[in-house]
Amino acid sequence: MSESSDKLRAFSRREPLNRRQRSRKVQKVEQKKVKVPNQQRVPVEEAALVRLSNHASSPPVAAGTQRSKSRVVMPTVVKPIPHVKGKVPPFNNNMNLKTVRVQKQPVQKIGRRVSRKTRLKPMARTLLYLLRLLIVGVGMGAIVGTVLSILDPATRMTPTSSAQSSSNNIGQAQPQSTPDAQVAAASLYLTQEILPLKNVVQSLAATNSSLTPGVFLVDLDTGGYVDVNGTTSFSAASTIKIPILVAFFQDVDAGKVRLDEMLTMQQDMVAGGSGNLQYKPAGTQYNALEVATKMITVSDNTATNMLIARLGGIEALNQRFRSWGLTTTMIRNQLPDLAGTNTTSPKELANLMAIVNQGNFVSIRSRDLMLDIMRRTERDNLLPSGLESGARTYHKTGDIGTMLADAGLIDTPTGKRYIAAVMVKRPTNDPRAEKLISSISRAAYQQLTQSAAPSNTTNTVPIIGYPSPVITPPIPNNMGNTTQMNSYPSPVMTPQYYPPR
Repeated sequence: MSESSDKLRAFSRREPLNRRQRSRKVQKVEQKKVKVPNQQRVPVEEAALVRLSNHASSPPVAAGTQRSKSRVVMPTVVKPIPHVKGKVPPFNNNMNLKTVRVQKQPVQKIGRRVSRKTRLKPMARTLLYLLRLLIVGVGMGAIVGTVLSILDPATRMTPTSSAQSSSNNIGQAQPQSTPDAQVAAASLYLTQEILPLKNVVQSLAATNSSLTPGVFLVDLDTGGYVDVNGTTSFSAASTIKIPILVAFFQDVDAGKVRLDEMLTMQQDMVAGGSGNLQYKPAGTQYNALEVATKMITVSDNTATNMLIARLGGIEALNQRFRSWGLTTTMIRNQLPDLAGTNTTSPKELANLMAIVNQGNFVSIRSRDLMLDIMRRTERDNLLPSGLESGARTYHKTGDIGTMLADAGLIDTPTGKRYIAAVMVKRPTNDPRAEKLISSISRAAYQQLTQSAAPSNTTNTVPIIGYPSPVITPPIPNNMGNTTQMNSYPSPVMTPQYYPPR
């Protein structure tokens, strides 16, 4: 086939495949004479497009295949039309051409091919989600495990509790449901029992078979202790005023009570026994610090009832005592409680004094005020009577017909500090109980001060010491004391805080 026929074949129409092809007449191109100057006319011969005749005899087209295109054959006399850029043939003559519009074949859209990486994205997203869940689960498990280990009572064993378990008189269960209870359990650092002193105490108690003493002594510097019926419950009498005083200063620190706040004495608060507020008319007002001071120094029962009411009542105080870990200390009746229904134990009183001494439960300022009030307790024929000159006692006594007690902190001239709590159950008003308490105090003082206080390099107990409120000239340091005391200034004796006695 000629080259010109290939060019003309592009303008042929494609017949449907399933119909019989019909011959098509090709319109002759009319020739128009155009004057061409200075050029020789080229004769144009008539030409016709002839379709090959062998298509009728072509074999049938199989299903699913495409019939070959018809071929158009140009006579040999027709020369191929040259291609000239920017011009449309014919170039030298004007001929009427029929434009054949060929329907644009639809182009099959090719969808975006999804890569293998894209196909894996949902699976990777699922794995990432599961990994994040695993990380969150491990983190939550670690947090929950930590919380459970903290709340587990078995993990809260202290050296104090291990030492207490070795004695049949120590180791009473104390509530550990609150942080305050844990502080209470760890306040007394106990190492080993001082057996020589314990033997002396037991010998003194044996000489008075009608008296039942409860004794708990603690050396705050070494952790040595003496426990004789220390966990036994006794009638508290006025020693119940020690935890009431601690609760009072707790509320002062919390801003619930002001020291200069005026408290009104109601008629139902008036109580007999010790104290002089009972002789004042109902409706008389006193500032809160004065009421607290009278409760301790002169053991005023009316002042005690006023503070109980101001601090929320009996049940509120009992709940607070339990939060401190005190299991036997409980108020059941207002003062004076001559029947002895209010209870406590020597060990719990000593424990509470140790807490206050170490600056727990109350602020340092409140501790100083509290200890200074206790230093001015007027009755001094029990624990103070067994001490030598120069020793100071911060204590509170308790006295009803069937029980006599004294509990407090002793600060010796040598720097030794210890806590003593002695309670004696006795026949009604038996005077031998007073002598027994004084004898036990003397034995403890001699045993604990017979040698100089240990230096800080060997002391395993953190010393949070404070000097006694100094109202006399200081003691000369010529007694061989080698202990370095971590002290702070004495509480300032301000007249507005302490009413004249």
